[in-house]
Amino acid sequence: MSRNYFGTDGIRGTVGQSPITPDFMLRLGHAVGRVLRAGTKRPTVLIGKDTRISGYMIESALEAGFASAGVDVVLSGPLPTPGVAYLTRALRLDLGVVISASHNPFNDNGVKFFSAQGQKLPDAWELAVEAALLEPAHWVDSTGLGKARRLEDAGGRYIEFCKSCVSNELSLKGMKLVVDSAHGAAYHVAPAVFHELGAEVVNIGASPDGLNINAGVGATAPQALVQAVREHGAHYGIALDGDADRLQMVDATGRLYNGDELLYVMVADRLAQGGSVPGAVGTLMTNMGVEMALRRLDVPLVRAKVGDRYVLEELSARGWQLGGEGSGHLLALDCHTTGDGIVSALQILQAVHRQGRSLASLLEGVSLFPQTLLNVRLAEGSDWKKNAQLAQAQAEVERTLGDAGRVLIRASGTEPVLRVMVEARDAQQGRSCAELLAEAARS
Repeated sequence: MSRNYFGTDGIRGTVGQSPITPDFMLRLGHAVGRVLRAGTKRPTVLIGKDTRISGYMIESALEAGFASAGVDVVLSGPLPTPGVAYLTRALRLDLGVVISASHNPFNDNGVKFFSAQGQKLPDAWELAVEAALLEPAHWVDSTGLGKARRLEDAGGRYIEFCKSCVSNELSLKGMKLVVDSAHGAAYHVAPAVFHELGAEVVNIGASPDGLNINAGVGATAPQALVQAVREHGAHYGIALDGDADRLQMVDATGRLYNGDELLYVMVADRLAQGGSVPGAVGTLMTNMGVEMALRRLDVPLVRAKVGDRYVLEELSARGWQLGGEGSGHLLALDCHTTGDGIVSALQILQAVHRQGRSLASLLEGVSLFPQTLLNVRLAEGSDWKKNAQLAQAQAEVERTLGDAGRVLIRASGTEPVLRVMVEARDAQQGRSCAELLAEAARS
């Protein structure tokens, strides 16, 4: 069965256009409720959301759809995506529902789901929901309707969980932090986590109005954090995205650290504490410099497809714990079942604290390779894999680069564009190689 609605991370789109409409969301809640009812007589789901104004509409429609299928609903209000995953598991509920479009602008929104164990659901479950959406509705009668209640202490519970993910000995006293919540779901919880651990916290991106989520702030616009760290003389800055599952960090000099570098710090800190790290999972885009640095620690890096879902799948299949993407989606499965920007930031600050070294010092052994990424628009109906000139050019570039670089060519999943990436120790060489490949692709 083909997918009509689910993408790599739930269902997402522009508000007011199919499928992000109230009528579809009611149908979706009803269909998901029916799938749940097939396995549990009286299921209960948790619905959380970010700060987009459209969250009110979607939340109400989903709530009605669940109730019409005989499913009880618990409403958390604004809460980070990983907070919903945690509370679903902690409260022994049957499903977690997140209304968010993550790092996208406010006019987008979407819905994603977590299992009773706080994990992303498998393809088979999503296909079952797609099938249920094609069937006629089966409204339950008045005696079977679901009920709804609000979980008043959702934020407090999640704050305590985040703090439990680090050692009781960790104190951030004497540390000044800028916390950028992207005017998103973590605006009321992220500052509290770091403050309660002793830090002096300067808040930015913590005044949501329903329309300003991710607008010039957060992990996708880190320049606001860089500027605030310098202005306030902070030791570090922490930037989350709209649903707080990704992280970027800045140090006192204004240097920005991406997810690849932060993954290395997490791995190296585990090893420094005498832990075992049999391997780490990155993606096809993970910087080669990080891969080489991990290799020097005798930690192999396995590359998954781009997307934290695929990183998680690879970690689960191998029984490993640490993985992530350069965008800042980081996974520490010994702490949480899903990516969590706040928990990841605490892991980094804990490494800095217990090793008594700055973040820059912890990364002295890592030299990122410059990356050149070019987009080549494809002619309609063309198959880039059959382009002999491109294949020949790629072989030549790979011979030229040897162990000092790599090539990645992949088609976009959302538009007719071929993404050509060359990573090389020498930036100028990488650029010229990428342009050579792009020209061959256009042929």
